[in-house]
Amino acid sequence: MKSKFLFFLLLISANNLFAQDQKTDSLNNKPKKENFADDWAALTKYQKENELLPPTNRKEKRVIFLGSSIFEFWKQKDPEYFNNNSYVDRGISGQISPQLLIRFRQDVINLKPKVVIILAGSNDISGNTGHVTNEKILNNIKSMAELARLHHIKVILCKYLPVYQYPWNKSIEPAEIIVSLNEMIAAYAKEKNYTLLDYWTPLVDERKGQRPELTVDGVHPNLAGYKIMEGVTDAAIKKALKNRH
Repeated sequence: MKSKFLFFLLLISANNLFAQDQKTDSLNNKPKKENFADDWAALTKYQKENELLPPTNRKEKRVIFLGSSIFEFWKQKDPEYFNNNSYVDRGISGQISPQLLIRFRQDVINLKPKVVIILAGSNDISGNTGHVTNEKILNNIKSMAELARLHHIKVILCKYLPVYQYPWNKSIEPAEIIVSLNEMIAAYAKEKNYTLLDYWTPLVDERKGQRPELTVDGVHPNLAGYKIMEGVTDAAIKKALKNRH
């Protein structure tokens, strides 16, 4: 009788252990949420869109807009501007110039455009911790421009939009820093015969910020501001396409 009781206890224990093993296996086989912490430049953002983008043909004059929130919000404010042209928006809000450089192969070179418009620098300046300089911003812009030229892509460099104050970082006084950066970009574009696209002049007010009627927050344009940008952008694209370099 005693031996039967011990056998019964062993059987129950074995069943419990088997159930626990099954539960553990089930937990171990549960799909893990993918960790994108290593994707500092947000390469995943446009990965699917890039895969679905049809290849260019000989007649198509594809233009890539590479930048941060100014470009990303542009397509949201006026999608027809991009949809009615061979314009591909690859702006990601908040990105700094080294992130744009990391994305350059995936979001520009691999898409085989005729022209790339590079707008960079404001987020570097707005989050300034003392490590960012205009020289470092320009170095990243130079690297992108050189990569484009190597792959026979026409380069348009932008004078950045005026900003008097960043709402999210009021300790920075960006107006003169942007003026200085724009002067450096203009000089480099002239030296290398890149097309210069001036977003600063048509939007600036007497404080060297954006004209109030053209902006939503002093940094990002409203639709009226983007309409002005569209005019000067189209003119710059036409000029770049005629450029032999």
